[in-house]
Amino acid sequence: MYDNDLSASDSAYVPNTNDHEIYPSFSKFTFRPRRVVFYPKALDYPLGKNLYERFRREEIPIEITNRVRPIYGNPRQVFLEAKRTLVVGVRKDLRFPTCKPSADYQFPLTSSCPGQCEYCYLHTTLGSRPYVRIYVNLDEILNQADQLIVQKVPNITTFEGAATSDPVPTEKYSRSLQQTIEHFSNQEFGRFRFVIKFTEADNLLNLDHRGHTTWRFSLNTERIIKQYEFGTPRLTERLQAAKRTVNAGYPLGFLIAPIFLYPEWQKEYSELLHQIARSLPGVAPTFELITHRFTPRAKKQILELWPASTLPLDEEQRQYKYGQFGYGKYIYPKETMPEVRRFFEENIRGLFGAGLVSYLV
Repeated sequence: MYDNDLSASDSAYVPNTNDHEIYPSFSKFTFRPRRVVFYPKALDYPLGKNLYERFRREEIPIEITNRVRPIYGNPRQVFLEAKRTLVVGVRKDLRFPTCKPSADYQFPLTSSCPGQCEYCYLHTTLGSRPYVRIYVNLDEILNQADQLIVQKVPNITTFEGAATSDPVPTEKYSRSLQQTIEHFSNQEFGRFRFVIKFTEADNLLNLDHRGHTTWRFSLNTERIIKQYEFGTPRLTERLQAAKRTVNAGYPLGFLIAPIFLYPEWQKEYSELLHQIARSLPGVAPTFELITHRFTPRAKKQILELWPASTLPLDEEQRQYKYGQFGYGKYIYPKETMPEVRRFFEENIRGLFGAGLVSYLV
């Protein structure tokens, strides 16, 4: 069955990549990998077999290997080609890390995404190898979630499906979101949530979700999206998708992140909140607010990929803080936070109602 497949060797993969290439808006581009790497165990699962046949029909280069070949090139070329590489594997570690403050646990659906946001926190965890990865053993992952739910009954247990990725770009291949939403619709004490920038997920709109899954859309000001969120849908596209989500009866939230404190920040974030209100009249979404932060590793990676980046990465202007995952990061000084909190809480209360800010960090 697999006799004609490419086999990975120790040699590096050499991409055919324009060093300055970026993805267009998702409305003009649907993720299609340039190569697909299968771990052998993935082919023991129905989804793995189906994906193998699909990519073979589509004539996308396939490799079957226990080790993804390193990509040869300068940091920019390596990054771009990794974003075009789909890895199909089996999730072996079924321990779910905690995911405060957004949920009780991370829910491992995918990792990475085809977007190219300069500030992405995955620069810290994935480094120069941000392959887009999906798992074929979703039934095992869901079973582990069920066990965690049972342990906390009668309390509700929440799971975050986008802690290490945007799961929408690969949904057309995996249907993992669809299966997960349908699974959680039958969980009395379990809830699922995910946050996205990408918008092509119409297969999820007609599901019988029973209100057990919350969609959140990651938003920012027009300035920030234009300057730093390459290859992602524009603000208006995300708000249009949010409206479709509401019409489908899903609970809705917005993640405004990262929040940057530049001279016009109050004016432009006020405009963002008013635009949300105009797009969704009468809707009272929840809000999660995260100010910009970066790790030393992320800064190094960012400046290798975008040497002329205008991201605010001056450690002298920040406060160093250790995080829940064992490494430190540079955050805005604590003296600035009361003003940020006051601004967002007052504006959100005035436009949408009280008690809608889930957290601000």
